[in-house]
Formats: sequence, structure tokens, C-alpha cells
Amino acid sequence: MDIFVQQVMSGLATGGIYASLALALVMIYQATDVVNFAQGEMAMFATYLAWTFMNAGVSYWTAFILTLAIAFVGGVVIQRVVIRPVESKPILTIVIVTLGLLVILNSMAGWIWTYLQKPFPSPFPREPIRMGTVVLGTHDMGEIVVTLVMLALLFAFFRFTPLGLAMRAAAQNPLSSRLAGIRVSWMLALGWGLAATFGAVAGIMVAPILTLDPNMMGGIQIYAFAAATLGGFGSPVGAVVGGFLVGVVENLVGTYVSFIGTELKLTVALAMIIVVLLVKPSGLFGRTHVRRV
Repeated sequence: MDIFVQQVMSGLATGGIYASLALALVMIYQATDVVNFAQGEMAMFATYLAWTFMNAGVSYWTAFILTLAIAFVGGVVIQRVVIRPVESKPILTIVIVTLGLLVILNSMAGWIWTYLQKPFPSPFPREPIRMGTVVLGTHDMGEIVVTLVMLALLFAFFRFTPLGLAMRAAAQNPLSSRLAGIRVSWMLALGWGLAATFGAVAGIMVAPILTLDPNMMGGIQIYAFAAATLGGFGSPVGAVVGGFLVGVVENLVGTYVSFIGTELKLTVALAMIIVVLLVKPSGLFGRTHVRRV
């Protein structure tokens, strides 16, 4: 029983990282109907910026805030410069653009900082938390708290602020929003900025566990896709719940199914994507949209 509880808690911790990146994916999808395949690399690049600030002598939290601010501006710039010129093109065109962005960011990071793995500090104490025979890492608990705080902030922003309501309106009905005086294009750009910020948080939280290198977000992005698919690409809450579920299932299957172990854990995420798409394509919290023809 202790092993089961331990694996569930560890799964919730890693699930928090998947949920953070899945939130970023869902935000861009809701705003533009596009899956951003470069989301993980944007997070990786922002994490390298934080590492650079800290190596220059900037304190952790100052570097954290600076990185989030730069990530936000970077997300807005990417939308205005790279995505906006092709936003009226077929979806496949935008997908290819995001794939190109993935390769460019990965190559630039390797060129600037090399592909050598680098240690990244954690903001949380090293001493583990003991609950009977169950040992919980403080970084793991911190990840869960950070994810839940981000979800609460996101909910409050989109629910209670005029800007958040305008962004929701622009995403759901661009034509009516334009008639109401909302600058839809800029709302989409702000959505990209917020998504880049959430992605940066995910990168900074996962870097102390994986160590920093240009390819560190590859596997995390697949898990984030699984989380967003499971919860529903149209639901931020679903993305968070999906992230935690993927983390827990991955850990339990890896522990109790002997032939999977740690080598095939990524396969579990891919299998979950396929099963959800076959059984309930809209995800657990997504809505099925019916169009009149």
C-alpha cells in the first residue's frame, strides 16, 4: 500500500508538469484552433534564459520573473511576426510553421548554449517531507502547488477581468467580437503570450529534475499532448486533470506492469492518446460541437 501511495504522489508531481504545458497547448488551441508543436521548445528556450540570468548573478526569483516577462513578449512577437501572416491559410500550413519553429528554437538553443546537460537549481528545500513510510520530495509538492495556483489565476483572469472576457469572446466568435469593437488579432497575440508564460513555468519547474538541455522537453510535450487530449483541448480544467491522470497512470503502469517498466512508459502516453481519440475524441471535459450544414 505504501508503494501505491508513493507512486500516486510521484505521479501527481510529474503530472503537474504535464498539466502546465498542456494548459499552454489548450490556450493556443482555444484562441486559434491550432496545436502548437513548438510549445515545448518555447518553454525550453525560456528556461535557458532563466539559467543565463542566474549564471550572471541574478537571484532565482528575479530571474524567474524576468524570464516570464520575456516569454510573454516572445509569445506575442511570435504570433505577430510568424503566425499572423499565415493565420488565414489552411490549418496544415500553420502546423508546418509551428514544426519549423520547433526545429529553429531547438537548433538555436544548441548553437547558443551547446547540447551539454546543465544542472538547474530548484527553488524548494532539499529535505523531503515524510508522511509515515511515504517520502515526498519538496520539489514534487511545489510543482503541484504551482500548477494549481496557475489554474486558479487563469480561471480568475478569464472569468472576472474585462481583458480575459474579451479574449474568450475573440476566441469563440471572432466576427461578432470585431463588430463589438474587440481587437481580435491582438487578443490572439495575448493568448500566445500567456501560453508562452505558462510554458516557461513548466520548463523552469521540470529543469531541476531532467537537467537542462535543448531536447529536455521532447518527452514532456508528448505527455502534455496526452493530457490535453484526455482532458479535452477545449477545456483548461480538463488539461490540468488530464495532466495529473497521465502522471499517475504512467507511474502505476510502470510500477505494476512488469513488461512496461521505465522503458515503455512513453508508450503508455501514446496509447492513451489513441484510445481517447477512438472512444471520446472531445476528451473527458471537452464539448462536441455540432455544425449545421
